[in-house]
Amino acid sequence: SGFNSIGHMDTMLRGRRQIGHCKEGEEFIQNVFHILFQIFTGKEKSNLSICWLQYEISKVVQCLQAKKKKKLKAQGRKSKRLAKNFLKASDNRNDLSLWKLYAYLEWLLGNTDDARKVFDTALCTAGTGGLKSAHLCSLSLLYAQLEVELLESIEGAVTSRAVHILTKLTENGPYVPYSGQVLPVRVLKARKTYEHALQDYLSKPVVSEEDQVSDADQLVNLVGCYALFQYLTVGIDAAVLIYTQTSEKLKASGPEKCEKTGESSGIQKFPSALEAVTLLHTNLLRFHMKISVYPLNPLREALTEALKQYPSNRSLWRSYIHIQRKSHSASKARRFFDSVTRSTNSLEPWLFAIQAEQMRKKLAEKVQRGDVGEIHCTIPETGLANRIVALFEHAVQSENGTHCPLLWRMYLNFMV
Repeated sequence: SGFNSIGHMDTMLRGRRQIGHCKEGEEFIQNVFHILFQIFTGKEKSNLSICWLQYEISKVVQCLQAKKKKKLKAQGRKSKRLAKNFLKASDNRNDLSLWKLYAYLEWLLGNTDDARKVFDTALCTAGTGGLKSAHLCSLSLLYAQLEVELLESIEGAVTSRAVHILTKLTENGPYVPYSGQVLPVRVLKARKTYEHALQDYLSKPVVSEEDQVSDADQLVNLVGCYALFQYLTVGIDAAVLIYTQTSEKLKASGPEKCEKTGESSGIQKFPSALEAVTLLHTNLLRFHMKISVYPLNPLREALTEALKQYPSNRSLWRSYIHIQRKSHSASKARRFFDSVTRSTNSLEPWLFAIQAEQMRKKLAEKVQRGDVGEIHCTIPETGLANRIVALFEHAVQSENGTHCPLLWRMYLNFMV
């Protein structure tokens, strides 16, 4: 019909049914993948396989969020069939990135034991690269992160499967599946290995440009594994220390120093690495707060610092909104949004500022409409609608906002 939403527009509600992937949009995307799959060969083809599987996983995540069990089952079957077909191809049998996505898919679908088998198989066939292998590090980090999410408390985590995975990674030997015990000696050796590996990485000399992207990824995976290992064996403070020290070193090797010496040092890789390390740091703090008692301030400070540097990072904004919802005072968050929107051209701060106010309005209305007789509302609704309209007005006047269809649709939707 010419104006179908392609892919998602999950900020909008159409009646009671949430807009997900409409039929025409989904057909279009599948056709694009099928046609490209016949054209590409070699490395491009395996990259396309990864993109396609990531897209399928995003649909599974959407079903999980919407709590649609029937749809999840059907979607899971389709996605697993696709993943297995990819892995049957002779070129992909040793592609750890695909194995990692397939294991993650099984985990999301609730098949934890099957996912563990896939992870173990992938780690056993991956060889003995240890901390020097980027794919092995990335695979072990995801496996350990998923295992940690199953923990109910941090006590006794030293003997957990996650510690076994992270310890085996440092040993450069063939992987052995978890048998229920991690020896203290191996934990101590692993800690030393991580420490030296991280120091070597941070003091690495200049590298060629093509190596920079993989180097940045490898550094992030290494820091993630080391910090998670410290979190499980020592505690949250030890993990936070690694993140802060790494961030300081990455900031210290910024572009200013290289301009003075006139050398083209390998610093261009650091902004992306720094952002990813910051994200790992805030995610770990959020997780720790979920399973134990911990003050909110360290997380709030880490998020505000990070968002000043990376105003277009959506994951960081989501975390920020999530923690601000717990506070009844909106003024601090409003001042922060205001300062960020003034200092950047990116549109994300506007969109999240609007979303935060809409959530506040929804909460206020829910309280006021409660079917419980007289209610003394703790959050006054007055002015929230006007504030949201003002935010929309300012956002659509900004250079990027004028050309953002999503923003205009949200504005129209709100006015209706």
